[in-house]
Amino acid sequence: MTPADSGGSRAVTGVLAVMLALVPIAGMPSELVLQDTLKSAIVSTGTLAGLWVWWWAQRKQDYLTIQWHGILLLPLALMAYALGSMLWSHTYLAGVEAARWAVLGLLMWLVVQAAHPGHWMRLVWGIHWGAVGASTWAAAQFWGNLEWFPQAAAPASTFANRNFFAEYAVCALPFSVLALGQTSKPAWRQPMALLVAFQVVALMATGTRSALLALLCITPALLLVLWRYRSQLAWGQWSKRSLVAVLIVGVIDVLALGSLHSQHPESLGQNALNRSWMRAASMAEKTEYVEGSFSYRSMMWKGTARMLMGEPWLGVGAGAWEVYIPLFQGPSADEEPDYYAHNEYLQLLAEYGLPVGGGVLAVLLAYLLAAARNTWRLPLSTPDAPLRAIALTSLLALLVVSLAGFPWRLAGTGALLAICLGLLACTDRRLVLPDSLGGGTRHLAFGARTLMGAGLVGASLLTLSIAVQAMRAETLIMRSIYALNQAERRKTSDPSVSEHWHTQGVALLQSGLAINSDYRKLISIPAEQLASLGDWRTTAAVLESIAHSRPHIANVWSNLVRAHAELGQAEPALAAWRELERLQPNTPRTRAMELVALSRTGHEEEAVNKLAAYLDQGVVEPDLVLLAYSLGQRKRQWALVEQGLTLRANTWPDTAADSYFRLGKVFADAGKGFEDRALAAFQRGLQAAPQGEVSNYRRQVPSPYREQL
Repeated sequence: MTPADSGGSRAVTGVLAVMLALVPIAGMPSELVLQDTLKSAIVSTGTLAGLWVWWWAQRKQDYLTIQWHGILLLPLALMAYALGSMLWSHTYLAGVEAARWAVLGLLMWLVVQAAHPGHWMRLVWGIHWGAVGASTWAAAQFWGNLEWFPQAAAPASTFANRNFFAEYAVCALPFSVLALGQTSKPAWRQPMALLVAFQVVALMATGTRSALLALLCITPALLLVLWRYRSQLAWGQWSKRSLVAVLIVGVIDVLALGSLHSQHPESLGQNALNRSWMRAASMAEKTEYVEGSFSYRSMMWKGTARMLMGEPWLGVGAGAWEVYIPLFQGPSADEEPDYYAHNEYLQLLAEYGLPVGGGVLAVLLAYLLAAARNTWRLPLSTPDAPLRAIALTSLLALLVVSLAGFPWRLAGTGALLAICLGLLACTDRRLVLPDSLGGGTRHLAFGARTLMGAGLVGASLLTLSIAVQAMRAETLIMRSIYALNQAERRKTSDPSVSEHWHTQGVALLQSGLAINSDYRKLISIPAEQLASLGDWRTTAAVLESIAHSRPHIANVWSNLVRAHAELGQAEPALAAWRELERLQPNTPRTRAMELVALSRTGHEEEAVNKLAAYLDQGVVEPDLVLLAYSLGQRKRQWALVEQGLTLRANTWPDTAADSYFRLGKVFADAGKGFEDRALAAFQRGLQAAPQGEVSNYRRQVPSPYREQL
């Protein structure tokens, strides 16, 4: 008996099945730790636990038996490139990429070592029950407005975003279909059909278009797999009555559950059927590609394509897309669009370059095509054929959603990618299929087992340390955001309590930054809160930390100009402005920030002259017109104030009431001789006020003018 089909295989697949079930079901009930951080920790821990079980099963063998397959070179190559790019690109982000590919590569390798035909269904059932559990959370959110898990867009189950859940659900669905097809007990057939239909409805409730498109692509493939391999699957032995009952239960379940109206505020009154239809139909609307999310993503894709053309051979470095994308958006872009390109293929090419990224994609595509061909040519009685077909169908769904998302970088879908490739690789080895990138069995001496054990100890300690530190950093930063939010709320009502929360928030933030100063997704939030509280010194320190890690973000430098200017620090303010000018030369914002720096650092006359010239040239920007308002007041240049506020009202009509009210106040405070101009400004503001705000507007107007309105 070989190690692959010994008790070690049964135990390893059991551990992996538990991990695959826990990843989609487990979620954080608060925002103190991000959902994917928890899921990544589960995948890493589950993989290491499986490796320990496998290694322990080898202890009675005379030598260490290693199964190899050429597909394992793909994550190995990406990990090696990421480690190398730590030396010349963004060290932290490249290190994260290297760790991600190391975990996925180890998971693939473990499946190749341990998977055995008698135990594969454990993995299938693990994926199935995980998908059912995640769908249950999503359904409770859609129909019952469950709020246990914080999320940006519902129903997201435990994934924080409904797109992430939908991408996982559509990739896991083929395994649930296989579990249904392998259900032999009559009492379980209809309940299993109900569960599969339930997953489909939960997927439809998200309205995620890429996942719906993937569902459309894999449905014919799943029907073909079920029919082609019916002689091997349990459903092939069902009676006609049982088969009809299962079909009826599935269809009725989709129609009935799909017709239940949502109770969630974001989709109140909708049901899963019309939501999925409306979202799918929106792909045919022209406005979607001009104003909708597709226009937003196409902007990212174009920028990524320019990034690839700018660095075609070496790429910008593993994980460094978010660092360099501002340089490829054009000088007028306000900020980089996101942290990912929302297209795995483009981002892989842009970060890893054509030789590495393009080579990996080419080999992966060629291997999958060869695997599909080999699977089709297998005799129908081959035991491995149905599982291979299901793994390929799941990968097809993953390839589709990868066109408009980043599922490889998320724990749940990344684990499915590794599991599917591992299953294909181990069946290649067993069936000795052609064009399978090579493979074989290696027997290593006793010392290799000892060395591997030592490596596992080190890897376990490192994984535990990284997971704990990552969660600690997130918890501290999120607690600081909460504390600063409390400080903002009480800033005017209870200054002493506000100061307490402010002090606590700063201390928590500094502790979090001491652990991880590269977590820009979270750090930028307290930076905005601190600016709102007027704590410009801490704001500047936080922004400097972000700028050191992400030096090409115009918004960061713009905010740094303001922070240093508020502190009266002329040289740092002008240095930050020069960085802004490097990124966005001659834009309205750059000009406005130059004036902010000049006006706050003792160069008001120069600022006033430049400001007047810009306004005369028709250069209009929110900061610039508000600067005209504040500078004009300080210098008692009423014409400049009027010009700035009038431009603000005309350019942004929703600010008209506020702009004219401010202008009226300025003229009212200016003293004798400005009464008529003050009254005229208040009257124009009253005319611009929304209907529901008219009485409130009147109350705020000074009494001598209120009576004349």
